[in-house]
Amino acid sequence: MTNAQEETVSRAGSRIDSERVRQFALRMTSWPSETGTPGEASFADRLHGLLGELPYFREHPQDLGLLASHGEPLTRNVVALVRGTGKRTLVMAGHFDTVSTDNYHELKALACDSLALKDALIESLSARTGRSEQEERALQDLASGDFLPGRGLLDMKSGLAVAIACLEQFAADTDRQGNLMLVATPDEERESRGMRSLRDALPGLVRDFDIEIAGGINLDVTSDQGDGSEGRAVYAGTIGKLLPFALVIGCSSHASYPFEGVSAQAMAAGILARLEGNASLADRDDNDISPPPICLEAKDLRDGYEVTTPERFWIAFNWLYHSMTADALFERFREEVLTGANEAIETFAAQSAEYGKLVGRSAGGLPAKPRLLSFQELRAAAARVFGHGFDAFYAEKEREFAQSDNPLVATRQLTEWLVGIARLSGPAIVIGFSGLHYPPSHLRLAEGNDRSLHQAIEKARAGLGNDPARSLIWKPHFYGISDMSFLGLAASGSQVVSDNTPISRLVDRPSENALRFPTVNLGPWGREFHQKFERVHEPYAFRVLPELVSEIARTFLGDDRHRD
Repeated sequence: MTNAQEETVSRAGSRIDSERVRQFALRMTSWPSETGTPGEASFADRLHGLLGELPYFREHPQDLGLLASHGEPLTRNVVALVRGTGKRTLVMAGHFDTVSTDNYHELKALACDSLALKDALIESLSARTGRSEQEERALQDLASGDFLPGRGLLDMKSGLAVAIACLEQFAADTDRQGNLMLVATPDEERESRGMRSLRDALPGLVRDFDIEIAGGINLDVTSDQGDGSEGRAVYAGTIGKLLPFALVIGCSSHASYPFEGVSAQAMAAGILARLEGNASLADRDDNDISPPPICLEAKDLRDGYEVTTPERFWIAFNWLYHSMTADALFERFREEVLTGANEAIETFAAQSAEYGKLVGRSAGGLPAKPRLLSFQELRAAAARVFGHGFDAFYAEKEREFAQSDNPLVATRQLTEWLVGIARLSGPAIVIGFSGLHYPPSHLRLAEGNDRSLHQAIEKARAGLGNDPARSLIWKPHFYGISDMSFLGLAASGSQVVSDNTPISRLVDRPSENALRFPTVNLGPWGREFHQKFERVHEPYAFRVLPELVSEIARTFLGDDRHRD
């Protein structure tokens, strides 16, 4: 051990026990907490009880608390603060809800029992002939002893376990500087309602605690199908996400006389061709390139069978971005939608002319160019037609449609209803947003706390040495949609997004006094989270990462330039 390493150990106490981190993770994984279930609602109490077992919180119960979030039964956020000297505070964040266990199928009962699940998966995979490449890789990983499966173990209860271990070690250091806080939230897998409620409560919380949050570490997971060199990463920001939609309205025609109408499917196909995986639409700058837009849902909206073509078609896209604005993205979407629809109509008209030549008569009139409306314009048109009392009626309908947890379904139903109220006929297209806006974030190295956090991470990276199994790389943006979009990001959002999101529940409205502080993502790595073979890489998650986060916290909180 070098002199520097000896100094670090003596200053911070003994190293974190990796087995203790592992046991924290296994214990929390054994508590089912699927989003929207009673298990999610009860998890906060269980976590509160686990934290209450730590010596610091037995002596300082006032520094451990629960904050109401949302839902019925009520879900809550967990807040745990270990105090040192001064007000400077680093917050560690993680979510405790998980996706469904249904994809474990016959092993569903073992989904949250990691050790039993590991044995069952090894037995099941070993007995299977003709294993797929994915199955073969999972078997090798589990048999190696370096990976452990379980629903939510990777995403992201191992990250929470790391945070708890860091709190415990920080509390054991009698010379600790600053304060270390853990916040654990529900609902990340659906609408980040837990983190957004916590964000709105933070100004009051820090006032009551008499602290100042200077930085944050989100402990969400990364995936790596290789040796971990890509998974062992710290992300200087997070990707932004929008879900633009297009409701395409055509003019129905009898299948025997197709050119007497305007095909909604053809217009939708033209729009899809313009947007689907279009690399030229990928947001880019000098530091990063985001994935291009991709279609999440495409369907015609007729329930029964008829020999007429469907009048309406629905398309919704996932569009990730990091450098452009949400307003610019919406304008680009508008251009691509209109261009794609016009190109489709021109092609359809040309085919009509060709068919007319074949039969020696006109097959149909020249289609009109499609009218394009934003959702905001559609709502205004519907209000004019409906007249007095529209706002109340709209609110009632929104409550009815918003019962669906699927944002695409709720948005489509409300938009379709408004099309009927507005008496909008085709060819026309309505565009808007069908989900929660996740804004992008990034470190701003011109600002003191951002620079201090960056430097603390750089120091910890250097301390890992040249061991290729422990290396840590920087990446500009975390590509997993996460609570990081709302942690320390006090952006007021886009009015264009707010005006064109039909379901008000999906419009984020941060409080005016929301806190701004730099946040990075640094979490465990593994493979196939959300899937049957979800598994965490144990040596990094339980041995390397806790020491890494702990060292970053000590350096950041001990920065002389920011001491009180």
